[in-house]
Amino acid sequence: MRYSEALSKRLFIVAALAVAIAVIFVVRKGRDGDNAGFTQWERDVITLSDSVMYVTVLPQDSTILRTPSRDFTPEQLKDPLLGTLKAKMFSTVTDPSQDGVGIAGPQVGINRRIIWVQRLDKENEPFECYLNIRIDSLYGAVSLGPEGCLSVPGKRGLVPRYESVKISYVDSGTLEPRKEKVSGYTAIIFQHECDHLEGTLYIDKADSVFVSQSWVQEREAYTYNKPSWWR
Repeated sequence: MRYSEALSKRLFIVAALAVAIAVIFVVRKGRDGDNAGFTQWERDVITLSDSVMYVTVLPQDSTILRTPSRDFTPEQLKDPLLGTLKAKMFSTVTDPSQDGVGIAGPQVGINRRIIWVQRLDKENEPFECYLNIRIDSLYGAVSLGPEGCLSVPGKRGLVPRYESVKISYVDSGTLEPRKEKVSGYTAIIFQHECDHLEGTLYIDKADSVFVSQSWVQEREAYTYNKPSWWR
């Protein structure tokens, strides 16, 4: 092979690789969005969902439930879509079809660090939203207690949990950073919901898991069908 032919071949290979990389970038950007805004999938979930959102369940939604969640970017924290997501998640967790004490982003198809928790430790036991939340430390005694999950319908388990947590998060109203100490059963809810953000379910930590016949009977009137637009 002559030098000119070899050079032409190398240039062709380099050009082909450049095109392939560009195509991958475009495809990933279309699927995942950029680093600032919501992805197309996230926008679809937020805008197309009813006020009571589809709740992801095992085993069919394992990919979403097992994917660690990312922080909201500063741009996303100011996007009106986040307000819509917060409202729909609240409507979902408090609806009789779910009737939970907490819910996390992955449970509605959004792998972002957002949870709602019922503050059973406060007057009137209000639900509160936490953004970009993390558990900074766990402390106190560890005890076994019963837990269930909207994403694992019909089952319960005995799970070891710490009695207290220290959390850091972005205030959903002011968007200011906050830190807080929480104890008692509410601390268990925080541990359960924050586990979701790491792709962990209570059944991964439970000493035992069993079928709850009362839960099965209670949920017989409700369905878990995915919306037609869900991928």
